[in-house]
Amino acid sequence: MFLAMSNNASSMLDLKDHEVRLVEAIEAYLDMEFPEESRLVRERFMCLHKLGEVISLYPSVRESQIMQGEQRGEDSLIQALCDLASASHLLHIPTKVVATRSFLVAKFHAFSLVAMLVRDTHEFYDPIRRIIFTIICTLMAEEVYFSCLVDPSFSHDIKICIAHDLISLWDSGRDSRIIRHFPALEDLWVARDASPPSFGTMDGVSELFRISMEQGRDWQDFLVKEIRNDEIKWALEEFLFGLSYEEILTVRSRLAHLGISAVGYHEIRSYLGSRPAYGVVQNDDPRTIYDFYVDRRDAALFRKQASAPGPTRTLEEIYLKYRIALELE
Repeated sequence: MFLAMSNNASSMLDLKDHEVRLVEAIEAYLDMEFPEESRLVRERFMCLHKLGEVISLYPSVRESQIMQGEQRGEDSLIQALCDLASASHLLHIPTKVVATRSFLVAKFHAFSLVAMLVRDTHEFYDPIRRIIFTIICTLMAEEVYFSCLVDPSFSHDIKICIAHDLISLWDSGRDSRIIRHFPALEDLWVARDASPPSFGTMDGVSELFRISMEQGRDWQDFLVKEIRNDEIKWALEEFLFGLSYEEILTVRSRLAHLGISAVGYHEIRSYLGSRPAYGVVQNDDPRTIYDFYVDRRDAALFRKQASAPGPTRTLEEIYLKYRIALELE
């Protein structure tokens, strides 16, 4: 079935060939072990395929159109993207782009369903998690690109390059620049998962050391160059501890007030109350990775708008922007 759906997939609205082969292998496995679940998987991916077909009826974002004597196409879209003055971009981008984002969400759910069914089969589960993480990275990358387009520190020439990349991402699901950065972002998360926060003195040094040992030279160069920047230090602490900047200050203040030199994991919540600012990242639920990113992104935007202390960008945004700027400058 799936080979007919995806023939050398070149669009974000298709499954890629390796994804097709993986799903077919999982279907064959489920046919023998769990036939009801196998039928559910087939139905879910058929719905995904039909959604992609419907979205494909919209014209390509690169296609030129004449409206009231004015030509609109890729060049005019690039100019419009570079002229964005606000992070609110939903109504300024083509319908197909918004619909394609919904396809990515549907694809995420389809593969998350499969992941639940084969959680104990590493042969299938590990590559599915990589696919899911790639989808999450794509959603993050799109948001980082938009952030670059409204960032006054980026030159107009760099913004034109970023707009080209964004259109490539929308049109084919592939952007050579951001794909090169996916492994670094994945390594960052893998290192975080492998080094859960120990809290202790809340200085973050031990967590930073452990996570840096798992990273490549690019990450180490980034730290050496940028670690004196307070915002980066704050964003990194949020990422490592899973707490907001405000919560970290509260815990540190409590430690100083009580004369306590260290704090344990189970004591943290008693210091902060019953409703933490950010949800807990759960290894068996990839959605929590994106939820954690969105929680920090929204808090950062609020601080920026309110001119409040603390990080005004997430660590992922700062790191990706650093890598993109280094490549384009």
